[in-house]
Amino acid sequence: MKVLNKVYALLFILVLFSCKKDDKVTDDSVIRDKYYRLQKIGWKSKVYNQLVDHINFTATEVPIQYYLLKDKGNEDLFLVDSLYEQNKTERIIEFEFRQDEEKDLLDQKFTGMPYEEGIKYMSFALEKDFYVVTSKKDTISCSGALYERSYKIAPYQKVLLMFSGIDPSDKIQLVYKDFLFKKGTMKFKFKDPYTEIAL
Repeated sequence: MKVLNKVYALLFILVLFSCKKDDKVTDDSVIRDKYYRLQKIGWKSKVYNQLVDHINFTATEVPIQYYLLKDKGNEDLFLVDSLYEQNKTERIIEFEFRQDEEKDLLDQKFTGMPYEEGIKYMSFALEKDFYVVTSKKDTISCSGALYERSYKIAPYQKVLLMFSGIDPSDKIQLVYKDFLFKKGTMKFKFKDPYTEIAL
């Protein structure tokens, strides 16, 4: 009889645990659909280029979701969505410098400074040359710049510019005051925010 009671108790415990409700929602189809639509529009579709004295200055606004998915993958879209909600006022702009004949732009004949000084400027001082003006006429300074050094392999120089505190529905204009190549002030107006498909 004691053995039978133990069997019943064990069965009762197994039934309790097997009937436990799973609180975690596993259907991420809505989030997956939004990311799919964002990808179809083109992660890097907002590209604006200006050619000044044989140098192409190209600004590309990239949605924050692109970098979150690149870092976290698409296995847990709820995590990615949560991180986006925490960081949705951030904007990232890829900015590229390219000479028409693919010459190294950090050469002294383009910058007027020794090569090493040009690298230091790109690495540590370039962010002060950029700011954003929002559709609400707010001026936002660049909060950080990451220089992707190419070590003379790629025919361009690229930096990632970060801006904080911008409403995701705001249209922005990037302003670049070029002190490195001395080509003046350039404006890149990004027209359509990704709000209709943002998470």
